[in-house]
Amino acid sequence: MPATPQMPAPERLADRLADRDVLRAIAAEPLIGLGAGRALLMQLAHPRVARGVAEHSDFADRPLARLFGTLDFLLIVTYGTPDEVARIAAKVRGIHTTVRGDGYTGNDPDLQMWVNATLIDSALHVYEHVMRPGDDEPDLAGEYYRQSRVVAEVLGCPLESQPADLAAFRAYMDETLAGLEVTDTAREVAAAVLWPRKLRPLAPAMAVFRLLTAALLPETLREQYGLPWTHNRRRVSDLLLRTATDLHHLTPGPLRRPPQPLLVKLASHRVNRTLSARRSRSRVHA
Repeated sequence: MPATPQMPAPERLADRLADRDVLRAIAAEPLIGLGAGRALLMQLAHPRVARGVAEHSDFADRPLARLFGTLDFLLIVTYGTPDEVARIAAKVRGIHTTVRGDGYTGNDPDLQMWVNATLIDSALHVYEHVMRPGDDEPDLAGEYYRQSRVVAEVLGCPLESQPADLAAFRAYMDETLAGLEVTDTAREVAAAVLWPRKLRPLAPAMAVFRLLTAALLPETLREQYGLPWTHNRRRVSDLLLRTATDLHHLTPGPLRRPPQPLLVKLASHRVNRTLSARRSRSRVHA
């Protein structure tokens, strides 16, 4: 891995972003959002990511801020113009420059790749096991992976440093997951996200979020996080996921996918607001 992040040249970035048809097609599916909690807990299972989040975010007061911030950035990279992507990436990289501590930095290409890998792996898990494309539909997994690498690339992890294809990516995930051990710090952050004190009015929705996050997580991580998992919880989660699959196949695409321009506009607004608030907090504590 390179010692410092490298931003793609403008012409290369434009070329890379011209090739997003499969990335956009899968990201547009609402069911992909079911993997958000899975991706976040996988990220936190990396000790350096967990330390960075714990030491440089207000997860106790804003437990879902990192989750939505990551998803908003992903939406902009997926649907935005090259200029929009370059602007938001520069802002995020600027914030990441201030994130550093014992053994980690926010612009570490290794960590950028891991964070993006959890998003890719979770999206593919939902695509293959919940959306369940039919035998007569093309297998988009390999092309989705290839196009998704741009998310880490715009934050400083060059393509040459990322797994070259889907098979290499699967091997990278297996090897990385085998070497991870969930720390107390990760469990603390995960608890704040899964059982947020300030979101009690959303208790029913959060209960479903916890259940599906546990159901979709790799078993080893579910056990390390100590998430409750019983026969009844498995049965309920299976029922919910089967229902989601059926609704996905019964609902015509134009009715289930929100308009792309609206997604970009909302995501850009939230990201800019979040980054401005973070800069303000940094000035106060400087």
